[in-house]
Amino acid sequence: MRHLIAREAARLMYEEEIKEYLTAKRKAARAFGPEKRLCLGHHLPSNSEIHAELQRLIALREPEVLPERLLRMRILALKFMELLAPFRPYLIGSVLSGSVTERSDIDLHLFADDPEEVESFLAERHLNFSSETVTIHKGGKFRDYPHIYLEENGIILELSIFTPKERQNVPRSSITGKAMERADAKKLRRLITRSLGGEEKRH
Repeated sequence: MRHLIAREAARLMYEEEIKEYLTAKRKAARAFGPEKRLCLGHHLPSNSEIHAELQRLIALREPEVLPERLLRMRILALKFMELLAPFRPYLIGSVLSGSVTERSDIDLHLFADDPEEVESFLAERHLNFSSETVTIHKGGKFRDYPHIYLEENGIILELSIFTPKERQNVPRSSITGKAMERADAKKLRRLITRSLGGEEKRH
């Protein structure tokens, strides 16, 4: 049952643009029985199980376009990370892990004393953006974090703004429950070089 729900949840995330694992697994569970009973039991798969199924589904349906799409999104991510270098950005999410679809966005974490610093920085460079405040449960408390959205060539970039002191506090991944994988511009550049068949310079 867990495997069936994991596969259905992955399909929903792939085909219906559901981003949250919890939403996908609950919606998937409805196809197999009363949601309340399934949620309270041991039938619901973990986020990592759904993520593995999502990776399998992408590789199955898009074996030819996946490498090109991933490279294109990583190059775009690097472009903006270099632009936003004053805010010491990290890349997270599907563009880093490699599980991208045509609806995936680029997730960057930026660090600034005031979110308006980032907005002013973008406005000075005549970049169009929108912003909103997202409430996150973190450290036993609900906290508000500004998010800024940009778009280039049909790809959305989501910039989450944190305070500088939070840069050393690595968030936990909703998939693995462990420290979230992050990449700075240097690490991302190495990943791109490897995917192009190049060799890293050794010092």
